[in-house]
Amino acid sequence: MNRFDRITAILIQLQAKRVVSGPALAERFGVSLRTIYRDLRTLELAGVPLYGEPGVGYSLAEGYRLPPVLFTREEATALLTAEKLAARLTDAPTARLSGAAMDKLRAVLRRTDRDYLETLTPHIQVLGPVGQSGYLNIYQQLVTAVAAQQVVHLRYQGAETDQPTARAVEPIGLYLSRQWHIVAYCRLRQAFRNFRLDRIQQLEISTEIFAARPETLQQYWAAEAARRGREKVVLRFQPAAAPPASVQHLHDTKRQYGWIQEEPLPDGGLEMTLLIGSLPYLATWLLPYAGAITVLEPPALREHLRELAQRAYNFFCTTE
Repeated sequence: MNRFDRITAILIQLQAKRVVSGPALAERFGVSLRTIYRDLRTLELAGVPLYGEPGVGYSLAEGYRLPPVLFTREEATALLTAEKLAARLTDAPTARLSGAAMDKLRAVLRRTDRDYLETLTPHIQVLGPVGQSGYLNIYQQLVTAVAAQQVVHLRYQGAETDQPTARAVEPIGLYLSRQWHIVAYCRLRQAFRNFRLDRIQQLEISTEIFAARPETLQQYWAAEAARRGREKVVLRFQPAAAPPASVQHLHDTKRQYGWIQEEPLPDGGLEMTLLIGSLPYLATWLLPYAGAITVLEPPALREHLRELAQRAYNFFCTTE
């Protein structure tokens, strides 16, 4: 990035955020802190009203705005991808909002870039569960509740219970793994809990505002990891003993199960090391690789696999 583009990008950052720190800008643009301070001085000399507070960062004077900067073709394409993701992986209200935002974007693009997006649109597809049917149109409501710090009342079907329970929760954030989850302080359990959106049977956003909490999603995940602990697992995997599609699936999904590293073996196999908090959870992943996986440690994992295999045999192979 040349200096002119970097200074323009810094100005966009200042307009997009209330306060921006010098070290954060230096890290974002891959330059020294001294270079950032020189760029900020250039903006001041150009008449941009900057305010700096030691130890906090820089901000623009209230009310100062520049006309919108045109999107590049690459930026517009990235937002097109985001629109596709929202349509498939969130709920119907969010998909509509994303589509409306993209319409506004297209309206300010040059004609050649609009034509480019129109041509490209059918060639980008997101496969996965349809969000509109999967999340009961609650994703956008929960986003609003997180931002406004509103208490949410849920009717929730937990995985370990037969009957749904009523919960009043204080949500702090949403994240997507295999499913969408919301992390919230549960007043019933008096602790933070992780709720899957597809298990929420009923939802009501109350007018009650809860006090701001300092906890973040990252802190929640760190606390959960410390609470559950992690157990080292060492496996020997023989790719030649499994179909190629299964081998590819293992490599595509291994990071979801605590994969850390692997070492090639002289016979063409791999020795894989994982850190996992639940051996039964790992066993369900490994069972389809019978004949290709050898558990080196811990012995308890072999017991979980044996139990799963026995249950499968009893169900499918025994005669009445």
